[in-house]
Amino acid sequence: MPVLTPRLLLEPYTVAHAERMLAGDPAGSDRWADGYPFADELDVARLYLRIVAEHGDPAPFGPFVVRLRGTSEAIGGVGFFGPPDAADGAVEFGYGLVASARGLGLATEAVVAALELAAEHGARVARADTTPANVASQRVMEKAGMTEVERSAASVAYEVRF
Repeated sequence: MPVLTPRLLLEPYTVAHAERMLAGDPAGSDRWADGYPFADELDVARLYLRIVAEHGDPAPFGPFVVRLRGTSEAIGGVGFFGPPDAADGAVEFGYGLVASARGLGLATEAVVAALELAAEHGARVARADTTPANVASQRVMEKAGMTEVERSAASVAYEVRF
């Protein structure tokens, strides 16, 4: 189930796409932006393939390729690390964009769409974290309606309740 925003298409991962990412062998329809897939996105692809092999497709609580609607160019990813937990209905998520797509509000647009999807599918809380030095990522989460809940020398944690 793809998710549309005014400027983006969030396309659920498929096994074939994840395998092409890891092989560094895009199909013509993949349309990867310069710098995609980046190291963190390759880690997501590995995790996705492991989850699919062990538990089946995690949709809608899996990863999504972030594409520009006008060109279908893959510029990053956003996704969840599994379904809401039983204790408090919380999901954890992460996101990232290639350098050329940063600073345009696209990360905020992707995060807002992902949070809406999570709430629509029963999550009661969403959590994410970043490093203290990554002020841009902190601003994305704040603009998406998240609140800082914890800070340490290594991490700044955010959450939003639905």
